[in-house]
Amino acid sequence: MTTLTHHLLTEAYNNGWSNHRLLKACAQLSDDDFGAQRTSFFPSIKATLNHILTCDWFYLDALERDLRGDAPHPDCYVFFNVDEPFATCAELWREQAACDRRLIAYCTQLRALGDGAAGHVVTIARDGGPQRDTRQRLLAHLFQHQIHHRGQVHAMLAGTAVAPPQLDEFYCAGEADERAADFAELGWMEELVWR
Repeated sequence: MTTLTHHLLTEAYNNGWSNHRLLKACAQLSDDDFGAQRTSFFPSIKATLNHILTCDWFYLDALERDLRGDAPHPDCYVFFNVDEPFATCAELWREQAACDRRLIAYCTQLRALGDGAAGHVVTIARDGGPQRDTRQRLLAHLFQHQIHHRGQVHAMLAGTAVAPPQLDEFYCAGEADERAADFAELGWMEELVWR
């Protein structure tokens, strides 16, 4: 039987895999194409990927602080002080991969605590008053946020010479060969993710 916290962990792995695959494709772009103005919610691939990362920093900070028993960040908006903290895909990919490893580590700790831990309420000190949501809701929001914006990057890539990568072969057992090379690059095994 798959538990809720194990499912959240598989979502974290899927998130890391999708980012790896998408950023590997984006790394083939020239710096000009990476930063070129395009039609989407954010005006470029670079801007969209930076937004994904800064939002990850924001939510992961809150989740990790709470798990350690620390108070909410006194200035949680510090993560958004710079709209695009990374100018190149290589820099951004490195930082996103580090963030993805943090998210996987967080979800691994959550799984060790058991399903009841997913219902624990986390507080984020927002300007308009504290935001309070369960770990499960914050993680679901974080995963959906990434999926939403990765889809925009995927569409923008279609307007370049780099083919957008398939990002939907993670969950089915019969498609393990479709992710085998990426898993080897990430140092993962199917057993690690699925147990």
